[in-house]
Order: sequence, then structure tokens, then C-alpha cells
Amino acid sequence: MKASATVNLPLHNGHAPAYLVRRMVALSYAISKIIVDEYGKHEFLRRLADPLWFQALGCVLGFDWHSSGVTTVVTGVLKQSLKEDVHGISIAGGKGSKSTATKNDIPRLAEKHYNLSSAKIDNLLYASKMAAKIDNAAVQDGYTLYHHVILFDGEGNWTVVQQGMNPNDRMARRYHWISDNLKSFVSEPHVGIISKCKIPNTLNMTSVDSEENRKLCVELATGNIDNLKSSIYKIATINKRNEETTLDDWTPTYNAHSKHIVNNNNNGDLTDHYEMPRRLDWNVFRRIYDIQPQNYEQLISVSGIGPGAIRALSLIGEIIFGTKASWQDPVKYNFAHGGKDGVPYPIARKTYDKSIRYLSSAIEGAEMEREQRIEALKRLGEYSARMFNED
Repeated sequence: MKASATVNLPLHNGHAPAYLVRRMVALSYAISKIIVDEYGKHEFLRRLADPLWFQALGCVLGFDWHSSGVTTVVTGVLKQSLKEDVHGISIAGGKGSKSTATKNDIPRLAEKHYNLSSAKIDNLLYASKMAAKIDNAAVQDGYTLYHHVILFDGEGNWTVVQQGMNPNDRMARRYHWISDNLKSFVSEPHVGIISKCKIPNTLNMTSVDSEENRKLCVELATGNIDNLKSSIYKIATINKRNEETTLDDWTPTYNAHSKHIVNNNNNGDLTDHYEMPRRLDWNVFRRIYDIQPQNYEQLISVSGIGPGAIRALSLIGEIIFGTKASWQDPVKYNFAHGGKDGVPYPIARKTYDKSIRYLSSAIEGAEMEREQRIEALKRLGEYSARMFNED
């Protein structure tokens, strides 16, 4: 998908003031209720899985239209405003340490409010775990997750909204998932990813172009561990001077003066992204060998397998066997700061207009004071104007 309208998501410190949060809770309660009443709770989950609509909702509720805090504050507000007996939707997780609380929150909420079967609860737990694992390890874009929530209903439908941060450029990136039509957690699973820009040389193991590499990774991980070690530590390549080098020569170093990654060898464009991890937990690989996962999803679901192991397996497949992985950033909604580059592509404008009309209709039908309604519609209009540089 091409780039769309412009908005930065800079990392902002601090908290939303208490008076604003109270108003946001009341407003989100009313808007959510009208959407659920008119269109159903499943449709509300679909709306939250749309990065553009989610951003517009945050603006309507009164938060900074372009801040990374939109994610944490809006989901935090929803956690207070959504009522199972009114909306039929629960939300688990949060920011920081709360993001890992889903393993306890999901069973508690599912049993208390919906009496979900153990199979559906397990599915929710698995979805929460795998969405986080994918965006932290299988998509290596430089953003580390620090926020994760899952919203679900009494039928077991779910939406995941999570956010990562890049401490170097002080920017955030938000990832959206939904259970609808999800065929695989490891092949094109995202509904949308919203970010400042596309990151060059992002290892994307969820791309359809990485399919053959994923298959080879499973073969490597379930084979002889000594062979795997030999592949990692003793791979040799011939540089332009016909001298034998090892994978250590592919490892980039950081130049403090230029603030860029500098590669150590002279092998052309291969050096931009072939960085082999220096340390790997071989106990994890022994566990994988004992488990013998049958596919890539089973492989990366193994406890303990992280970015290093995923990257090492992929690079072995690419360097030794020529089975390439995708190095294209999977961002679907690309946001970068303005100027003439802020003019949106038609597909983005159409998507925004649809989201704004939908949200405007919900505001008009929600039970709220006239003044609140006018203010909410005004903020939505201002948001639209900013997105498209309208006068």
C-alpha cells in the first residue's frame, strides 16, 4: 500500500490530566454504545482494528491528534468505559508490565462475563501471545513493544492493538490485528501498521515472500544442532580480495560521529542488513529439537525463541542455501511529517473519509449533551483538515 496522509507519532512523556480523562471516558462510553447498539460489538472490534479510525477516535475524545499517547490513552480510557453488560466487550493488557497481564486477565474476564469454553480462552491467550511475538521478533523493524491490549467479545472474536518504540528517533509504531479471516499468524497477519516511515532493511518473516525461508528455518531448527552451530560459527565467504571471512565480518558497527550503521566488509548491498546475532541460547534450540515443530508458526511459538534465533535461522537460509527472506517493511499506513509530501494518495483520502463519516454518524446518535456533541464534531473536523492540509 502506498503512503498516506501525514501525522507523526512522537514519544511524549507525562499523563493526560484527570479532568480530560473523565470526559474521555464518558464520551467513549456513549460513542461505543451507539456503535454496538447500531452495528454490533463485532463491528466495533473491526473499527478499533482500523488504524485510521482508531486515530480519529483519539482525536474526537480530545487527545493530541498526533501523539504516541493516542494509543495508550485511548485504550486506557476504553478499559474504563467499556462495560460487559452494556457493550459486550472486555479489554485486557495495557502499558509496560500490564501488557503481560493478559495471561491472567483473559481467563478471569472470559469466565466471569461470558462463560467461554476452555478452547476459546486458549485461542484468546494464543492470539495475545503470538501477536506480541510476531511484532517483537518476526518483524525486526527497530521498534520494541511496550504496550499491548486485546479486546474480545462473548463469541471469542478479538482485536489486538499494540505499540512499539524506537528510542533512537523517539518515535512510536502501532500494530493492529483482528481475528476476522486470520489464516495464519506468520503470513501477512496485520490489518494495519501505522508509523512515521518505512524502515530500510527490515527483516519481515511474515511476508508472503518469506515463505520458502520460513520452511527452511523449520528444517534447520529441527535438524542436527551441531550442524546448526557449524553453520552459524563457521560459515565462510570470499570477499573481493579472495580472503576467507566469517560471519563476524557481516556484523555492523555504530559510528558515533555519523550516527549511522557502518558495515565491516566490501560485499556491496548484502552488507546493509546481514547482521548475525553474536549470542544465541542453545538451550532453546535443544528444546526446539525435542519438540520438533511441524511449521514456522509452531516454531516461533516455542517459549524462549526471540529475535536473535529468528534472525540467525533466516540468515543461514539466505546466505548458505540462497532461500531469501523479505527485507521490506510491512507498514501499511505510512505517516511522515508534512510539507508537500503530505498530500495524500487517493486511496488514503477515501479511507479517511469513510472513517470520518462513520465516526460522525456515531457521535450524532450518541447520548450526550449538545455541547459535547458539537465539540466532538468540531475536533473531528479539525482532525480531517490537519490530515489533508485543508485551509
